[in-house]
Amino acid sequence: QVQLVESGGGVVQPGGSLRLSCAASGSIVSIDTMGWYRQAPGKQRELVAVLTKTSTAIYADSVKDRFTITRDNAKNTVYLQMNSLKPEVTAVYYCNADRVVTVQSLVLSASPRNYWGQGTQVTVSS
Repeated sequence: QVQLVESGGGVVQPGGSLRLSCAASGSIVSIDTMGWYRQAPGKQRELVAVLTKTSTAIYADSVKDRFTITRDNAKNTVYLQMNSLKPEVTAVYYCNADRVVTVQSLVLSASPRNYWGQGTQVTVSS
């Protein structure tokens, strides 16, 4: 099985910065897209930023120019650098890995799968 472990969340003052990390582990052969989603209280989960293995990035309009997503394919790790943070970005941030090919899926001729992390809380407050 594949596990996604997030780190880097916490409490920060408005205008501050945080860097989230997410490492995928398991018998991974390849991951097409890795990225971040968030869910604020009472709201639906929404896309923050995703990055394909060929370096195509997609950002939510609300975070463009303030957030940067990067990825280390060799380590199956994705990062989210968040700058100029505002209180409205307070949410639980979830890592996602899409179209993950594992050794098992190759052996079984199964389709690639989607995986989620447990989430990390980001709170922006003075």
